Amino acid sequence: MKDNFVFDRSMSTKLVAWNQSTDCCLWHGVSCNNIGQVIGLDISLEAISDGLQDSTGLFGLRYLQRLSLAENRFDSIQIPGELHHLTSLTYLNLSNAGFFGQIPIEVSRMTRLVTLDLSTLFPEIKPLKLENPNLKTLVQNLKELRELYLDGVNISAPGSDWCQALSSSLPNLSNLSLSSCHLLGPIDSSFSQLRHLSVLRLDNNNLSTTIPGFFANFSKLTSLSLMSCSLQGFFPDKIFQVPTLQNLDLSYNELLNGNLPQFPQRGSFRRIILSYTNFSGTMPDSIGNLGMLSRFDLSNCNFSGHIPSTITSLTEIVYLDFSSNNLTGLVPLFIMSKKLTYIDLSRNDLSGSLSSMHFEGLNDLVYMNLGYNSLNGSIPPALFALPSLQRLLLSNNQFGGEVIESSNTPSSQLDTLDLSSNRLEGQIPEFFFELPKLSVLVLSSNFFNGTVQMENLQNLQNLTRLELAHNRLSINASSSSTRSPFPQLTRLSLASCKLQRFPDLRNQSKMFFLDLSDNQIKGEIPYWIWEVGNGSLSHLNLSYNLLQHLQKPYKIPGLLTFLDIHSNQLQGDLPILPQSAIFIDYSGNNFNNSIPADLGNFLSFASFFSLSNNSLTGAIPESLCNANSYLQVLDLSYNSLSGTIPNCLLSSQNLGVLNLGRNNLSGAIPNTFSSSCGLRTLDLRRNNLSGQIPGSLVNCKLLEVVTVGNNYIEDIFPCMLKNSSSLRVLVLRSNRFKGDIRCHPAANNSWQNLQIIDIAFNNFSGYLYPKCFLSWRGMMLDNDAQLEHNHLKFKYLNLNNFYYQDTVTVTIKGLELELVKILTVFTSIDFSSNNFQGEIPDTVGYLSSLYILNLSHNALTGLIPKSIGKLTQVGSLDLSKNQLIGEIPRELTSLTFLSFLNLSYNRLFGMIPLGSQFQTFSAASYEGNLGLCGFPLDVSCNKIPPTSFEDRLYNSKTKINWDYVSAALGYTVGFGITVWVLWFAL
Repeated sequence: MKDNFVFDRSMSTKLVAWNQSTDCCLWHGVSCNNIGQVIGLDISLEAISDGLQDSTGLFGLRYLQRLSLAENRFDSIQIPGELHHLTSLTYLNLSNAGFFGQIPIEVSRMTRLVTLDLSTLFPEIKPLKLENPNLKTLVQNLKELRELYLDGVNISAPGSDWCQALSSSLPNLSNLSLSSCHLLGPIDSSFSQLRHLSVLRLDNNNLSTTIPGFFANFSKLTSLSLMSCSLQGFFPDKIFQVPTLQNLDLSYNELLNGNLPQFPQRGSFRRIILSYTNFSGTMPDSIGNLGMLSRFDLSNCNFSGHIPSTITSLTEIVYLDFSSNNLTGLVPLFIMSKKLTYIDLSRNDLSGSLSSMHFEGLNDLVYMNLGYNSLNGSIPPALFALPSLQRLLLSNNQFGGEVIESSNTPSSQLDTLDLSSNRLEGQIPEFFFELPKLSVLVLSSNFFNGTVQMENLQNLQNLTRLELAHNRLSINASSSSTRSPFPQLTRLSLASCKLQRFPDLRNQSKMFFLDLSDNQIKGEIPYWIWEVGNGSLSHLNLSYNLLQHLQKPYKIPGLLTFLDIHSNQLQGDLPILPQSAIFIDYSGNNFNNSIPADLGNFLSFASFFSLSNNSLTGAIPESLCNANSYLQVLDLSYNSLSGTIPNCLLSSQNLGVLNLGRNNLSGAIPNTFSSSCGLRTLDLRRNNLSGQIPGSLVNCKLLEVVTVGNNYIEDIFPCMLKNSSSLRVLVLRSNRFKGDIRCHPAANNSWQNLQIIDIAFNNFSGYLYPKCFLSWRGMMLDNDAQLEHNHLKFKYLNLNNFYYQDTVTVTIKGLELELVKILTVFTSIDFSSNNFQGEIPDTVGYLSSLYILNLSHNALTGLIPKSIGKLTQVGSLDLSKNQLIGEIPRELTSLTFLSFLNLSYNRLFGMIPLGSQFQTFSAASYEGNLGLCGFPLDVSCNKIPPTSFEDRLYNSKTKINWDYVSAALGYTVGFGITVWVLWFAL
């Protein structure tokens, strides 16, 4: 038999030792009965690749009861049908043996089988299938079968078929494993007949169903695994109460809901894995009853509340992961959990401080992650002395003070230390540079100070990642020896470290990530920087320095995917573009000349490309349209580009941001927006564009920002966008728009999320209609929404936290200011310098979150509505140069945030109301109203007869025409003053 097999003798431990001169019953892998008949053969893990079909010796073992050929290399071989000659076989294991294709019908004739294992770990490489025969045919004669393992076998059957096939033929089945078998749901009620099931594993099947409650009737169930089955609904609580259940895995079923029940005393659970489900609620104190629990994984769920203190009773716990939930309160003590090797409580809202007692005696702890919480106080020195600790991750908390070395010897096993994004201060401890196995040291975004000598890194020969960015450090990268101070790193981040020259990285052959941004490096970018990593450099950030030139000759590596050199003083022609780049930012430099005609051919994979804030001239090359496949952000703003906008540029389906503002572009905006337009931001302001707003813009259903201000566009109000539920900013100022702003038919959902509208300096006319204001829900946010200071931003790389921040130019008192980050709660209406007439509608008072209202330089008449006093958030109010009459409503004195007021040059009369905020405004706020009196004017109200107030009010009322009350929009952000605290809370 041995001679028939083809196997790798260097990998064999059994076959290679078989010797015909010795009794075969003594051979390793062979077992015999008491009369010398071979009844068991285990030749698993022997690297056998061929010869099974010709092995007459094997198929002639008629007394053989157990056969294992598992973990071999029978590449491109089907399971031989000759196996059915082994009529005494009760145990057959062919798992991961490399067989492929249809499982032969002969297996169904092996009627004495008790255990059948045909599973494979890599079904996509070596697929087995049950097609003809199917599952029903395979098992219909295997009445003695107790254990069936078909993981990775392509069964492809709906729930009714596979459930009925098993329940009708295998009623005594105890172990069933059918993971990755292409099974469909739902789980049929016939499956409830398998009452003897002890182990049930159905992982990685698209069952798309609820979990049947009858699983709780499986009184012998010890292990239930339903990982990644697209399960839905609510998990039946009573399954938790099955007294024999030890292992439960429901992970990666994002639509599965449930709660943790009250666990009974002396619970039998050993493993509970609910990660990436929608389980929620609080954790019961009865968790402490699970004294046998060794693995507890609730990561990426929706649990809330405190972690029960009873968790300290879990003396057998080895692996604990509660990360990415909504847990609050303190970190529990683990002093009784001596077997813990893994703790992850990251990405919650845990608070309080840590003490040395928290982790005392955890001598086996290997991994600890408490990052992304709200923990404070100092870091206990004892953490660094845990003898087995390899990874310590405490980033994104509020730890403060100096890091103190433990009196005990620091862990010699520590290989990853991440303390980034805290409030740590003082000098970086010397013992960090003495940890012999340290490979990752991340200390960025703290308040560490002092000078770091890079020569200290020479002791860390295993270091591959070093991040010291954004502290108060000075880096001394010079070395007294000829040897480079840096070990072979893969990642280096020294941003904001007061570097004045490039550190010598010429010997770095493995580096793929380099960030030297926000330093004081002057002069040239050396040619050798592009050679760092021997061509493997994929991320280079040199932004915010004082660089002026690129040393030539240089060759940008082909694998570079992230290149950021913005905000320097680089000049001349644009540098060569890396062809594999996803992110390229050349903005904020002094590059001049024109954009190369073939530039778009180098952007095949680019997602972000910015040339803004340079001195580029000439036309936009049409080759940029070749980048439409992946390009999501294109920013060419703040240059001197001329010519027209290429038609093809607007036809992109993937482009999310197109910013061509502040150039010298001319002609009409092309009417070529795709029917599948994905545009979110269109910024064409301050060009020389003419024509109309293209009708195809309505195809852009995701639009959030449209700004075309300061052009020569002649059109009417763009009512085609009124039903855009995503539009937040609309800027049409300083063009030649005309006509009414009312859209027909008026609807309650028109402009519903609009928060900034600026149509100033146009020729709009007509009335302001009350119903319009009622639909602007984006300006009616409640107090809770006001507290959420989010920004309008566009995420353009899904795998990273890369966002494009929209900007808007805002105007107050004739001064333009650029709002770099637009808060989603910032709201503004600017209708100034048009020809609007009629009254200001009372409904403007419903815009409760409005910050700026500018209706100046129009022909508005009537009274100032008292409802404006309800605009409790308003900081700037300009109604100047209209024909408003009557008294200033006393309700306006309740506007405590008001920091700019202009009511000048109207026909107002009466006493200026007294109020704490009104006392701060100068006479300029009221000038040009001959009937006003009182502070701060020099006109005393005693000099004006009281009857004249009444007469003027009567005369003014007779002029009010209530038939023309309606609504409109506005934007330009009058920025001044106290509301702008919001802008600095970024």
